[in-house]
Amino acid sequence: MEEITEQTATASNANWYELDTEEKRLYFFSLTGEDQQAFFRNLSTTEQFDLIIELTDEARVGWVRQLRLNDAADLIQKFPEALREKTLALLDNRTRRELVGLLAFAEDRAGGLMNPRYIRIRPEMTVGEAARYLSSQARGNVEIVYYAYVIAQDQRLVGVLSFRDLILAEQDAVIADTMRHEVVSVHEEMDREEVLSLFSKYNYLALPVIDAEGRMKGIVTHDDLAEVAQQEATEDILKLGGMEALDEPYLKVSFFEMIKKRGGWLTVLFFGEMFTASAMAFFEKEIERAVVLALFIPLIISSGGNSGSQASTLIIRSLALKEVRLRDWWRVLTRELMTGLILGTFLGLVGLLRIVIWQHWHPIYGEHYWLVGLTVAVSLIGVVVWGTISGAMLPFFLRKLGFDPASASAPFVATLVDVTGLIIYFTVANFLLQGTLL
Repeated sequence: MEEITEQTATASNANWYELDTEEKRLYFFSLTGEDQQAFFRNLSTTEQFDLIIELTDEARVGWVRQLRLNDAADLIQKFPEALREKTLALLDNRTRRELVGLLAFAEDRAGGLMNPRYIRIRPEMTVGEAARYLSSQARGNVEIVYYAYVIAQDQRLVGVLSFRDLILAEQDAVIADTMRHEVVSVHEEMDREEVLSLFSKYNYLALPVIDAEGRMKGIVTHDDLAEVAQQEATEDILKLGGMEALDEPYLKVSFFEMIKKRGGWLTVLFFGEMFTASAMAFFEKEIERAVVLALFIPLIISSGGNSGSQASTLIIRSLALKEVRLRDWWRVLTRELMTGLILGTFLGLVGLLRIVIWQHWHPIYGEHYWLVGLTVAVSLIGVVVWGTISGAMLPFFLRKLGFDPASASAPFVATLVDVTGLIIYFTVANFLLQGTLL
C-alpha cells in the first residue's frame, strides 16, 4: 500500500509547480489518508513549510511527526525561532532530544543529514540473540533494516552486519566473530558533497556517522542524499553559468535577491571585458592600417573562449567525480596541450580555407589575402591552445587555493581568454603582416 501511495504522490507532483500558492494548498488538503501523507513526504522542505506554517500548533506538529527525523529537522530549521521552540515543546521527550541534537549541525554536514535511529547490536551477542533483538527493533521507528551496526559499551562503532550475513551465519556464532570489522563511515562534520562522493564510490544503502572518538551518532541513507545530489548539481550548473547558487526554487526567489545573485558576477565579468576594450585601444593603429583584421576579431576571441569553456567544464566535472586529483595537473596539462594544438590546427585550416575560397567569390580581403588567412590560422592555433590550457588549469588553481572549482565558470574563462586572445592575434599580425599591410 505504501508503494502505491508513493507512486500516486509522485505522479501528482507532475503538475504541482504549475499551481499558485492557494491552489497548492487547496489541492493538498483535498487529498486524504495515506495519499495525503505520502504526497507531503514527497515535497521539498520549502514546499512543506509553505503548506503547514499557518496551521494550528497541534496540526503542524502532526505533520512534522510524519517525516523522518533528519527531514523533520530540516523543516523545523525553517521555522521562526519562537515557533521552533513551541513545536519542539509539543513533541515527546525522545523525539525532541534527537531533533535538538540534529539541529546543532549545519544542514550541509553529515550530522545534519543523519537519522539517529538505526539498528544496533552488541559484539558479545550470539547470532540467534541478535536476530531476535533485531526483530523487536525493526518493529520500532528505525530508518532502514538492511544493516545492523555493532556498538561497544562505550558507543564506539566496531563492526557492521548485513541481514544477509545474519541469516547465513550459524545461530550460536558470536557477533564479534561474524561481523565485518572494516566499516566505511563518515565523520559528523564531513561536508555533504564528500558524503555524496562516498555513496557514489561504494554504492551502499547507508553509511554510519561517527564523532571524533569513533562513537556512532546515526546513519545517512541513499534516500537522504537524493535531494543533496540535486542541490549540488544545481549549484554547480548555476556557477558554471556565471552566477551564485539560488537558495530557493526560481519562482520563490524575490526579484531583488535574483538581481543580487546575478548582478555580482555580471559586474565582475563586465570589468573583465573592459580589458578587452583596452587591448583593442592598444592596437588601434594596427586596426586603422589594416581594417580587414577587425573582421576576424569575433572569430578569434570566440574560438578561444569556446575552447576554454569546454576544457574548464570537463575538468570541473572530472574533479567533482574524483576522476582526476590535484596531483594529476601535469598529466592534464600535457593532454590538453596536445588537444589544443590539434583542435587549433583544424580550426586554423578551416579559417584559412574560408578566406581563400571567399576571396575568389567576393574579393574583399585585398591582394595579401593569403597572408591575412595565414595570420588568422596561426592566431587560431595560439588562441585555442591558450584557451584550452587556461580552462583546464584554472579549476586546479582554484581547488589548490581552497575555492570551489565550479567558480571557473564558462563566462569567466571566456572573459579571460578574450583579452589574451586579442593580444595573441595582433602579435601574430604584427609579425606576419609587417611590411605589407602593417
